[in-house]
Amino acid sequence: MRLKCKISYDGTGFSGYQVQPGKRTVQGEVEKALSVLHKNKPVKVTASGRTDAGVHAAGQIIHFDTELSIPMERWPKALCSLLPEDIVLSEAEEVPADFHARFDVKQKEYRYMINRAIMPNVFTRNQAYHYPYTLNISSMEEAGKLLTGTHDFTSFCSAKTEVEDRVRTIYQFEILEEGDLLIFRFAGSGFLYNMVRILTGTLLDAGRGVIKPEAIPAIMEAKDRNRSGKTAPAHGLYLWRVDYDN
Repeated sequence: MRLKCKISYDGTGFSGYQVQPGKRTVQGEVEKALSVLHKNKPVKVTASGRTDAGVHAAGQIIHFDTELSIPMERWPKALCSLLPEDIVLSEAEEVPADFHARFDVKQKEYRYMINRAIMPNVFTRNQAYHYPYTLNISSMEEAGKLLTGTHDFTSFCSAKTEVEDRVRTIYQFEILEEGDLLIFRFAGSGFLYNMVRILTGTLLDAGRGVIKPEAIPAIMEAKDRNRSGKTAPAHGLYLWRVDYDN
């Protein structure tokens, strides 16, 4: 049978999600735990997408096939007993054999956390980007509105991006404020390599007056990575939620 599971992880101690020889990765740890559960039989895990080193996840979705007859409600506890403390599997459900964690995605939500306090917080130094500068929220919201919709996001992805089709749809952008924490929320059909981090860097430039919000369409039209803002650090980024048809 095929299982769809929700996992969360603190990306601080990982070299990203995807398996890499000689490096500690989220996929590697999950597959190691599943192998133990399956009496050392290899089990391949497929995720909704990869996250880079230092990036966190609150709602990453994976799928894998198993012949074990463990009651569904016991899967989270069984796997968490074998996973390291920085990965938690919180939900498991049986899905049709043709379900695919990556190809069936309809919407992804990412959130970027920014700590605006004057002094850094030692306890959140790996969970939020410390950015103690005055920011114009209205300017960032205006710039964010111009980023929503269906566009070619070549100017807002890494030069290392390998895919040729760089058209994506951002359904919603909003800014949430919780005390000193500023949260950028992006919901879209999919995101290119480093896209959310570059969008964040560009929005912060708009907030500081480095660029005007009305410059966003021209930056987009240029299809030139050099026209957009810096890539915000990985440790402020979270894969928050992944939605499917159901």
